[in-house]
Amino acid sequence: MITSDLPVLQDSTNETTAHSDAGSELEEAEVKGKRKRGRPGRPPSATKKPRKSPADKGRSESGARGASRGRANGHPQQNGEGDPVTLFEVVKLGKSAMQSVVDDWIESYKQDRDIALLDLINFFIQCSGCRGTVRIEMFRNMQNAEIIRKMTEEFDEDSGDYPLTMPGPQWKKFRSNFCEFIGVLIRQCQYSIIYDEYMMDTVISLLTGLSDSQVRAFRHTSTLAAMKLMTALVNVALNLSIHQDNTQRQYEAERNKMIGKRANERLELLLQKRKELQENQDEIENMMNSIFKGIFVHRYRDAIAEIRAVCIEEIGVWMKMYSDAFLNDSYLKYVGWTLHDRQGEVRLKCLKALQSLYTNRELFPKLELFTNRFKDRIVSMTLDKEYDVAVEAIRLVTLILHGSEEALSNEDCENVYHLVYSAHRPVAVAAGEFLHKKLFSRHDPQAEEALAKRRGRNSPNGNLIRMLVLFFLESELHEHAAYLVDSLWESSQELLKDWECMTELLLEEPVQGEEAMSDRQESALIELMVCTIRQAAEAHPPVGRGTGKRVLTAKERKTQIDDRNKLTEHFIIALPMLLSKYSADAEKVANLLQIPQYFDLEIYSTGRMEKHLDALLKQIKFVVEKHVESDVLEACSKTYSILCSEEYTIQNRVDIAHSQLIDEFVDRFNHSVEDLLQEGEEADDDDIYNVLSTLKRLTSFHNAHDLTKWDLFSNCYRLLRTGIEHGAMPEQIVVQALQCSHYSILWQLVKITEGSPSKYYNDYGDIIKETLSKTRQIDKIQCAKTLILSLQQLFNELVQEQGPNLDRTSAHVSGIKELARRFALTFGLDQIKTREAVATLHKDGIEFAFKYQNQKGQDYPPPNLAFLEVLSEFSSKLLRQDKKTVHSYLEKFLTEQMMERREDVWLPLISYRNSLVTGGEDDRMSVNSGSSSSKASSVRNKKGRPPLHKKRVEDESLEGSWLNRNENIHTPGTLQAPQLTSTVLRENTRQMGEQIQEHESEQGSEQDFLHNPQMQISWLGQQKLEDLNRKDRTGMNYMKGRTGVRHAVRGLMEDDAEPIFEDVMMSSRGQLEDMNEEFEDTMVIDLPPSRNRRERAELRPDFFDSAAIIEDDSGFGMPMF
Repeated sequence: MITSDLPVLQDSTNETTAHSDAGSELEEAEVKGKRKRGRPGRPPSATKKPRKSPADKGRSESGARGASRGRANGHPQQNGEGDPVTLFEVVKLGKSAMQSVVDDWIESYKQDRDIALLDLINFFIQCSGCRGTVRIEMFRNMQNAEIIRKMTEEFDEDSGDYPLTMPGPQWKKFRSNFCEFIGVLIRQCQYSIIYDEYMMDTVISLLTGLSDSQVRAFRHTSTLAAMKLMTALVNVALNLSIHQDNTQRQYEAERNKMIGKRANERLELLLQKRKELQENQDEIENMMNSIFKGIFVHRYRDAIAEIRAVCIEEIGVWMKMYSDAFLNDSYLKYVGWTLHDRQGEVRLKCLKALQSLYTNRELFPKLELFTNRFKDRIVSMTLDKEYDVAVEAIRLVTLILHGSEEALSNEDCENVYHLVYSAHRPVAVAAGEFLHKKLFSRHDPQAEEALAKRRGRNSPNGNLIRMLVLFFLESELHEHAAYLVDSLWESSQELLKDWECMTELLLEEPVQGEEAMSDRQESALIELMVCTIRQAAEAHPPVGRGTGKRVLTAKERKTQIDDRNKLTEHFIIALPMLLSKYSADAEKVANLLQIPQYFDLEIYSTGRMEKHLDALLKQIKFVVEKHVESDVLEACSKTYSILCSEEYTIQNRVDIAHSQLIDEFVDRFNHSVEDLLQEGEEADDDDIYNVLSTLKRLTSFHNAHDLTKWDLFSNCYRLLRTGIEHGAMPEQIVVQALQCSHYSILWQLVKITEGSPSKYYNDYGDIIKETLSKTRQIDKIQCAKTLILSLQQLFNELVQEQGPNLDRTSAHVSGIKELARRFALTFGLDQIKTREAVATLHKDGIEFAFKYQNQKGQDYPPPNLAFLEVLSEFSSKLLRQDKKTVHSYLEKFLTEQMMERREDVWLPLISYRNSLVTGGEDDRMSVNSGSSSSKASSVRNKKGRPPLHKKRVEDESLEGSWLNRNENIHTPGTLQAPQLTSTVLRENTRQMGEQIQEHESEQGSEQDFLHNPQMQISWLGQQKLEDLNRKDRTGMNYMKGRTGVRHAVRGLMEDDAEPIFEDVMMSSRGQLEDMNEEFEDTMVIDLPPSRNRRERAELRPDFFDSAAIIEDDSGFGMPMF
């Protein structure tokens, strides 16, 4: 009998009887008999020694405590040494073997079970994170609920963490040690102590009470302990059941012997042993029922997901471990109900628990009713919003299919089929395993053995490849062959790498009685075949699957090399034949011509297969002559480019064939152009077609090959000039001529960068310089935006090619930085004229660098952070005081952690911040000092500053002051940075009627700035004015006293939050109001007001110095909002 409360000890107690050792053999314990303790509250039996009186026990208790506390469960305590003295500390450290820890506790239990149990109770209390300790008086005199209530008061209210939820490897190990301790405790006590009706009653009563607590830590810890305790008891019950069966067989065998040979004594011993085993089984079942009904039934639907997950995980263990007792609908229903849990973590535990059951096919009969009841829910979970849950659901459905194909309907299977096209690779791979099991698994061993000797189309894979093609064509949701191949790659590699079978299906005519493949099926098979070749050669998923190329293991690398050699040797021979058969079909040819890029081209030479190379080049020439489709021509051009690689010995042979082909088409193009120009308006369709078809071929080849030596530009220019002068040139010819001319110019630019002379260099350079000059004249700010946009596009292209981890020392990165340096030179020496434009450029660059957050977390740099190193090339074009403003804007994007990082990946940020600090304010900002130094640097050093009126006079004489612009400029929204697109300058959209005529010198007076109602505030000016307002508010709030500082800061942050600007110019009052957003103010609130405030207010403000602009009564009355 298990009581609901801890037993209350009586004044006169009985001393525990000696038990057999924890590790003793079962047979020894059973032969000796089991001497049980009386239940708490019952009078002791006559055979048991009376307990010591409290006085006697008080004397012996000190000795027991010396054994128990001085040796904390067998671990000696050295005063002042800090050695573990409690079970909790021993288990937490995990330095001792768990079995020795339990054995020491058992020894202390034999000496004094109350002291030992007190240690065990405190162990559970401390594992919950409670700082309280149950004392012996509480244990004797208080009920269970009272003890728990008392311990609840000892909790640390400031922290919600407790050992099971604390992060870090130490606490993760503690959880493992905690569970192991409970399992070892029951295992070591299974032959004696657990049957004394005292220890288990006390522990189960405590855990039941704790599991009902309102305190999450108590509830979670006790539930985990109870579930692990239950698992250990299930194992004991299973062992007892096995021993019972063995004893019953021995008894039956002995009883069936003849009377003369029958040993009556052995029969009596076996009968007694069977009886004792049954009693033990009843005891264990009583304990398990108490845990299940008192704890599991309530906690499997707890409000905390972790507690529900613990319950479901353990019930799955019980059903698998002791299926005869637990694998029935009475227990399975809890797992089925929890499949609908709102937390993915719990649903995941349900699926994994069921997987362990469905893996054993012998258990399927017991799962039949459950399968019929919950199958629909399991199938629907394959579309779960949590990818981990969806993956496990698909695996469970696969196990159900493997155990019984009749269990799933066609509709159920179709719900899983389409997931092979999922962008999430684990889901797709799991669906691929299901598809393989359903469609591609051969279940007839005899038929498989008979077909194993056949090759090619008659091999076992022949029909399976046909089935794969049919499945691909019947897929209504997607047409992505690469995704389908990737999904099946791990489960069906043998099938997907049978290229011999695929090519025979394409090349050979069907045998008698075999249905021929349709044109659509052949196209699908070619597409699938090319995808399998790519997957084998590259050994990584297609684009859109996975996070990038991972490093291959040695085994994977060897497999990749072997596969590449295999496919190369096969398709070197087969590809020319395939091209010959399908040369008239543009779609098939375009796909087939993708294959050579995955070849190991050295095999042409090492394998003496040059004749097959000649056959391939011959077929490619036929394809070029036969087709004018862009896809086909580009594929041919790319194939020639790959085969012409200088690192291979076949380069000369391929280059000769390529040059001969180009010579032929150039000669044809020149003659057709002459004919077309001579005919003029009388040119017929044939003349136009001859020019257009030949020009298309040459343009496609010019894209990947340098054809400048054939001087295609001249005839293209003639065609374009004729079209301009006479207007009768067909549009398609104009488009192709422009494209070909474009490629000619690009190849000339390549020669320029390589140092080769070019006749187009001067003209092209003049065009670019003139374009930049005109752009600057139209709008300096938009010109700056265009320059930074161009650099962003180059940066994006480089990231696409090399990945986010750029090599900062590479030639590509250096090239972008060099271009940025050249762009910076275009701003000239007059920093006043370009002040606004340069500040805008820095603003856009900073926003681009911090546009995306790193998916790994804030401890990792943003993907575009390296762009700051490019941006630092423009820092020298900022005025000294503007560097501070830009630096402040940069800090809005930074966290404290970012400012303190010094790893190599953060060097672009460090470099850019240094470039803004250099030449800034007199009191230098130290990058190494983090945010505190940068905030402190906002306090301006007043010493050595020139008189403000003198500086104002000098600045007024400067041309084009950014604060004195009287134009009403309409500024477009934030420019995006599209990838792989040309840079297009937007037209200046300023309304002519709104423009105010500027003086020739572009000078503006101070009064114009102060009182002109049409004056618009630039981004740079707004930043400085906000600095002023923040400093002014700081001084006023300081006077309210130290006690109100925190309230003042909160008020400033809520009511006067500084706006975050998305554009350079604020064109209206409404725009300023709309852009106001809250942000963390970085002002230094403890600075006293300046003693020079009155003197500064009397001076005329310096509009280039944010620290000098003070709002006073002297007329600085420009409306801000």
